[in-house]
This record gives sequence, C-alpha cells and structure tokens, in this order.
Amino acid sequence: MNDFEKKVRHFLKNDQPFIFIIDFQKSEQLAYSFQEAAAQDIYFNIKGNGNDRQLQPLTATATSIDLRPEPFNKDAYIKAFHTVQNELKNGNSFLLNLTFSTPLHTKASLKQIYQNASAPYKLWFKDKFIVFSPECYIKTKDDSIFSYPMKGTINNDVPDAEAQLLSNKKELYEHNTIVDLIRNDLSMIAKNVKVNKFRYVEKIKKGTQELLQTSTEIQGNLPKDWKYNFAALLLKTLPAGSISGAPKKKTIEIIEHAETTPRGFYTGVFGIFDGKDIDSAVSIRFIENNDGQLIYRSGGGITHLSTLEEEYQELLEKIYVPII
Repeated sequence: MNDFEKKVRHFLKNDQPFIFIIDFQKSEQLAYSFQEAAAQDIYFNIKGNGNDRQLQPLTATATSIDLRPEPFNKDAYIKAFHTVQNELKNGNSFLLNLTFSTPLHTKASLKQIYQNASAPYKLWFKDKFIVFSPECYIKTKDDSIFSYPMKGTINNDVPDAEAQLLSNKKELYEHNTIVDLIRNDLSMIAKNVKVNKFRYVEKIKKGTQELLQTSTEIQGNLPKDWKYNFAALLLKTLPAGSISGAPKKKTIEIIEHAETTPRGFYTGVFGIFDGKDIDSAVSIRFIENNDGQLIYRSGGGITHLSTLEEEYQELLEKIYVPII
C-alpha cells in the first residue's frame, strides 16, 4: 500500500472530506483535505461543493476571455493520425483517443478563465493548469458505483443535430466500444455491472453555443468494505477508458508513440469525497501554463471509420471555455 492509498483510507475511515488528483500515467497520486488543498494553492468546485470561494474576486469578465488558438502544425497531426490508422488496420487497437496541444494567444490568465468557466467539475492546480470538465468518471451512492462515459458530439446548430448524432455509425461504434470497456473496468471492482441508460443525449455549453453529447449510465455493486480499499479499486480502473481506448494496455502504448508530448495530468482524473460519497471527473477541457504560454489540450477518438479532416476539425472544435 503506497502513501496515497494510506491517506485516502485515513480520510474515508474518518468520513473526512478530501480531494484526489491522479495523472494519466498514475505516476502522480495526490490526496488532500479541503483545507490542505487550499494551502497548496489547489482549488476546486464539484457541483457546488469545493473550496474555491477562497480565491480572490474576479479580475476579468466573460467578455474579455478570448482564447485565439493557434492550431498546431497540421502535418504533425497527419503523421500521428496515419500512425494510429495503421495500428487500427493491424488489429492492435479498435479505438484510440488521439490528443494534441494548441497554443493560445490570450490576455486572460488561468485564474480569470477558471473563474469565468461554467462546468460541473472544475479544478485549479497551483497556476499550472485548470480543468472545466463536463464528464463524470465515477461516483458512488449507497454502496453502488456509477460511471458515465461520454462519446459522440455535434454542434446543436447543425440541422437535425440530434438525429444526425444518433445515426452516425462512427459515433455509435465509438460509443459502444467505450461502454464495453467501462463495463469491463467496473467488473474488476464491482459486481452485477449493468447498463441503466444507453446513449442518451445531453446538452453542453460551448461559449454562447451548445453541443449535444451522448452518454451512458453504467452501475455496479461495490463490496461492503469499499471505503477501506477505495484507492486501490480506483487505480485498478485507470486510466479512464474514454480518453485512452481499447484494448487499453496496447492502446496506451500506441498513444505514447503517436503523441508528441506526455499528457501529465491531462486526461487523468480528479474527484472528492464529501463525507458520504465520491464524485469524480475525467480531466478534459484542460488548459495548462507552459512557462507563461497557455496551452489548450484536446483530442478525439479515432476508429477505422474516422476521416482525417473530420477528426482534425473535432479537435479544434473542442477548444473553448463554457462561460458562466
């Protein structure tokens, strides 16, 4: 049992609220009480529960948040896309989430963006990065565990957007693959895993626009002593299937070869225990501070049905801040 697992066990044994933050590679595993997090310059808000009221007042308004992204070299994306497609053709992966970094030319600071962003899961980490994620990873309630993989997106301004999204074969294939993967992951730590609600449509804010996103609710029964072993159970399921791919182990190896920079905390997870239950998110919608240069990290799922132009545009479409 490592220090992270010991600390999480201590918090849960004493019903003490805490936050946990884990990077994509699981090499950084952090756990803090709400007060400890603030002392470390870590602030968060998960559906209204957090410590970010201690941040100083806003110094910018929503109208001043202009990201002005500079798309990265398209040739680099083409090279990575073809690398992934070759692995798919060789049967080494069925679905791979390919991500890249986009420099932002903005006058807004991380703090200003964080405080203007609207999302159910928000995290500010030491002025190094912020997250404003729409995607729940896992949550618990009454000894049950739930996961809500999100796969499939379309702009609501598109004519017949919902019908187009639900009938898109590539999006359906991608969603089915991830649902199967998450079911398998939960089955490692829970019993009676089942799909409660398959591929339902949700609305997500994109600035002044709306996106439609398809999600699925999956549920399983945790062991009665889950709080005693929660950290180990959580780590067993990581990294999250929706931002890696399937089969997970081989796909992660391909990601490390195809992507140009390590992901770090991007596409990891963070969450809280509120004294009774866990709620957590996948660390997407992610902006980091790279020596004073703000970088937006985004990506999308690649399958054998993917086309280069559509995937490249999806990656760019995800560069936005959902404004309050």
